[in-house]
Amino acid sequence: MGFMRGLLHVLIGGLLAWEVLATAHLPLLPEAFRWPLAIALGLFGIWAIWIAGRMWTRVAALVVFLALGAVWASIEPTLDKPWRPEVAVMPRVQIDGDIVRITGFRNFDYRSEDDFTVRHEEREYRLSKLQSVDFYLSYWHVGPVGHTFVSFNFENQPPVAISIETRPQVGEGFDPLASLFRHFELIYVVGDERDLVRVRTNHRKEEVFLYRTRLSAEAARNLFLVYSRRINQLAVKPEFYHLLSNSCTINIVRYANKIGRVGGWDIRLILNGWSDRYLYSTEVIDTSRPFDELREASNINAAAQAAGQAPDFSSRIRAGLPAPAAAP
Repeated sequence: MGFMRGLLHVLIGGLLAWEVLATAHLPLLPEAFRWPLAIALGLFGIWAIWIAGRMWTRVAALVVFLALGAVWASIEPTLDKPWRPEVAVMPRVQIDGDIVRITGFRNFDYRSEDDFTVRHEEREYRLSKLQSVDFYLSYWHVGPVGHTFVSFNFENQPPVAISIETRPQVGEGFDPLASLFRHFELIYVVGDERDLVRVRTNHRKEEVFLYRTRLSAEAARNLFLVYSRRINQLAVKPEFYHLLSNSCTINIVRYANKIGRVGGWDIRLILNGWSDRYLYSTEVIDTSRPFDELREASNINAAAQAAGQAPDFSSRIRAGLPAPAAAP
């Protein structure tokens, strides 16, 4: 009985914590009022449940919780907000037989992280020329959490980089807690590596690692088709980004499952700063050398900074990278 009572208190405490955080990140409220109201609701909940401990106070706390839950559940994603220019245009991918046409293809010219020329292009590729997929792991601070994205390599054309990200409004930055509470819409940024990679290595000064994968050309094409369908869906029906269920690495794994990935759940798919270790353990990337040696060789910051805005940026950052044996 004591164990069950303790478990119930833990559950109630967890729900109360959710109530506080959900209120603190409720986009319907002016920002200045969010945390004061969240703290007030948290204190009221503690008083009502554990200090006063009467039936009517506990019922009042439950009513407040259910009302907040109803408000929170009513929030819907939208395509119409004052977006930051980096995420203002939703890309689309049109596939007509072998011809791939991408609109909203981002190719910004960065002079600094916040000073850039906005440029969205239309590009055309041939699906039959898609040869392979590369995996990027980028860190704000090297550790268990990072950002992952992929590039699709086409014969005789620059790669197509696709990064699954939040879609912040003007004046907003990424907030991992807020991303759990219907705060950010989801976007798949499709663009040139001189934009998506160089802004990270050269201007944000993130640590970026590039791994060549063993996916076959057929698997790469199937994966690209999965990405294309999702990109087009989001351009019509928006979704919320969620750190634990609708984010960069989670969706990469989800799409890999669709094309035949074999393997179960792994903590390194949540703590995605270790996702390269997971790929190494499953032999998706080069395993001919110790992992630490592979990782060191896969850091592209120096090469990217040396390449600058060179037209052959993508070739330069891949020069000398470890390449795994082709998939069987």
